[in-house]
Amino acid sequence: MLTTLVMIYLAVTVGIGLYAAQRVKSSKDYLVAGRSLPLYMNMATVFATWFGAETVLGVSSTFLREGLGGVVADPFGAAFCLIIVALVFARPFYRMELLTIGDFYRKRYNRTVEIGTGLAITLSYLGWTSAQMVALGIVFNTLSGGTIPLSQGIVLGAVVVLVYTLFGGMWSVAFTDLFQTVIIIVGLLYIAFLLGGMAGGFGAVWDAAVREDKLRFWPSANLKDWIAFVAAWATMAIGSIAQQDVFQRVTSAKTEDTAVRGTLLGGAFYLVFAFVPMFIAVSALLIEPDKVRAILADGSLDFQLILPQLILDQTPLFAQVMFFGALLSAILSTASGALLAPTAVFTENVLRPLLGGRIGDKQMLVMLRMVLVIFALCVMLFALNSESSMFQMVQNAYKVTLVAAFTPLAFGLFWRRATPQGAMMSVVFGLVAWGISELSAPDALIPPQFVGLGASIFGMVFGSLAPRIAGGAGHPDAVRGKIAH
Repeated sequence: MLTTLVMIYLAVTVGIGLYAAQRVKSSKDYLVAGRSLPLYMNMATVFATWFGAETVLGVSSTFLREGLGGVVADPFGAAFCLIIVALVFARPFYRMELLTIGDFYRKRYNRTVEIGTGLAITLSYLGWTSAQMVALGIVFNTLSGGTIPLSQGIVLGAVVVLVYTLFGGMWSVAFTDLFQTVIIIVGLLYIAFLLGGMAGGFGAVWDAAVREDKLRFWPSANLKDWIAFVAAWATMAIGSIAQQDVFQRVTSAKTEDTAVRGTLLGGAFYLVFAFVPMFIAVSALLIEPDKVRAILADGSLDFQLILPQLILDQTPLFAQVMFFGALLSAILSTASGALLAPTAVFTENVLRPLLGGRIGDKQMLVMLRMVLVIFALCVMLFALNSESSMFQMVQNAYKVTLVAAFTPLAFGLFWRRATPQGAMMSVVFGLVAWGISELSAPDALIPPQFVGLGASIFGMVFGSLAPRIAGGAGHPDAVRGKIAH
């Protein structure tokens, strides 16, 4: 019965996505929903940007293992990324009237920088999107009682997300995000109320979290612990600023003020609501302490199954429907955007320039959909072969953009002397330094992504101030919309 209801839910989601696809008449509709989303839809899409599998399953189980300090990257880093974007980047992004964040690098610098950062941004999505596919595999495996192996569940999940994103693009993402956000909120609040009651009430859950030392946020006085703590936060909070899915949410709003408010409200609500899965996880620890502790002590990735298995074992059918409906909503809302974002950047900012840029709008739509299918296949293969947890996959994803894309973006917006030569050196220095550090000293005092970020900043400053050898002078007025697109 539960499986049947879940399949009906998936069919409804696909139907909503296909209905929204009727609004797609151009690549602008496909990529940024025609820049016409009202505040409530914009806020829902921003919230759904981050509230996915790793929040419900990854963050909650990591919180049980490591406490509040262990989830500094997500939700704290993720939420602050959205808040920073709202306060600092949303207005410049919106005024430039771009289709992708990669367009910024072309408009501010040149084609070479556009292609280089476009490739880095695209590759960064492999881990992030794969985490959602692994979660879908876990859901289908759990619901079927193991009849559907994890690998087949991943393939099935990829197909579902691909179908409704393929035709409707950002319009499908927006409509399904709105529907799924309602399901997430209602479903998880109900489960929190139910399991909290089974665990002895809010006070008992809170006391257990305090007793187990799960609410300790700040690291010890050890310098290395503090650096690792800040690095985990910064990788998500800063590294994900230069991501297409965040940019897409901002520029899909119908006005500049809507873009700012929707992003700010979505980020703040995400930070607050991310505590609900953590509350549910501590409730699980009180309800089945021996089983949960045994799973956490195991070195495998089975700790990600704690909540799904508890729901199946301890709750009635209605609660199971509410939980898995909320979980699927969280995963699908994030996965669809995470598939569309790299598709947009690779097609618009890598493939199109390499083909000479002379592509009509209809041909662009066809190419976008073809790339979407190819990227979905790549993500599916990555998910099938990855041995990382969802939480780890998400954190690792943003190291790439932190070292390769953030510095050219921030300096390009706020430093008039930034040049294409500086941007190119920033990308190369950042990636090379990070790669060498990851291979030679991954556990050094200074984390590899910070080494890469420092090298990226050095490359930007040195390259921009050094005698000009390549790349031209750049277009500092582009950030105010004075340079033609």
